[in-house]
Amino acid sequence: MTAITRHDQNTRRSRAVVHGDTVYVAGHTADDRSADITGQTQQVLAKIDQILAEAGTDKSKLLSVTIWLQDMKDFAAMNAVYDAWVVQGSTPTRACGQVTLALPDILVEIICTAAR
Repeated sequence: MTAITRHDQNTRRSRAVVHGDTVYVAGHTADDRSADITGQTQQVLAKIDQILAEAGTDKSKLLSVTIWLQDMKDFAAMNAVYDAWVVQGSTPTRACGQVTLALPDILVEIICTAAR
């Protein structure tokens, strides 16, 4: 049986779950939600970098990314940050859509899966 390791777990969620050689990263949002979409996207991607490192991997091994935006008007600005962050030649599958997020000042939430 393959072990399951849960990172930063509480009663509702784990920030990441490792099963075998796959790392599942929960949806993450910015800590400073007064920032614009550029700042919030930068914060979220920095969190993902940290979580992936703690799980023994990095963004070059991303398999899939899902991005939720509060408003699609932020699509281009979010992509400018994302495109500079993602490893060219190792781009994951990706989906992006507009959703009503948990709080109105959350502009972006990102979920991903990576190999180790």
